[in-house]
Amino acid sequence: MSEINFWSVGLAAVAGFVAAFGYYAALGGQLVAVGSAAVRGGAAVDDRQAAWVPIFELIKHLLLAAVVAGLVVAIDIATWSDALVLGLALWVGFPVVLLAGSVVHEKVPWRLAAIHAGDWFAKLLIVALIVAVWR
Repeated sequence: MSEINFWSVGLAAVAGFVAAFGYYAALGGQLVAVGSAAVRGGAAVDDRQAAWVPIFELIKHLLLAAVVAGLVVAIDIATWSDALVLGLALWVGFPVVLLAGSVVHEKVPWRLAAIHAGDWFAKLLIVALIVAVWR
């Protein structure tokens, strides 16, 4: 754990958070159009939740960055190209698999899953690059 640069974890978390915010801001209309309400079961978003969602998302990004940083140290990744391979492998191995399962088993619209997959793709590449290059 002592080899992890916690400043890079913080930077990676913030960068992933900002990228996700921009991504969903740009695709917000498409997100609604493909049925995000159907995934929530048609439930209205509680206004009280809106205040803590950004805090939750930042904590989620911090945890993600810490885990990726731990992997970077454990498998000794130090180049940007290796970081991109790690980010791609993590993306295929986790979000893609989980989102594909939600499409097949929970009838999540594939376009909605694809939008979320795009967010995870960018997020994992950004986080892996930052924590690997800034060790």
